[in-house]
Amino acid sequence: MNFRPRAKEEPEINLIPFIDVLLVVLIFLMLSTTYSKFTELQLRLPVADADAQRDYPREVIVGIAGDGRYTVNRSPVSGRSVEAMSAALTTAAVAGRDSVVIISADAASPHQAVITVLEAARRSGLNQVTFAAQSSATGGKP
Repeated sequence: MNFRPRAKEEPEINLIPFIDVLLVVLIFLMLSTTYSKFTELQLRLPVADADAQRDYPREVIVGIAGDGRYTVNRSPVSGRSVEAMSAALTTAAVAGRDSVVIISADAASPHQAVITVLEAARRSGLNQVTFAAQSSATGGKP
């Protein structure tokens, strides 16, 4: 018989099983979480408060209809290509390179139509481009 007192062992907290359980819970939460996906964006075009429009002789006003048709200073442009728009902008720019191109696009006009006007203005050497917006007093409605 062994009646000698044994050395008491200090209890230890083993952290490895605790970390394993936390990782399993973390993986479970990551896999079960659903992320909201935006399948469709609802966009409203900009509205700005501005003074009444003034008449500048250096202005070239480009209108873009909802179906992508163009007008330059209220005269229709034949064709929808960059070359046709560039030629129309060059003829309408009375002040040359100092002319200001004002793009007045319909809310439903395609984005590509606006990019076409921007590219045509760049090719024509017209660097001053701005966008027309309606006043917020009308609430964005015609």
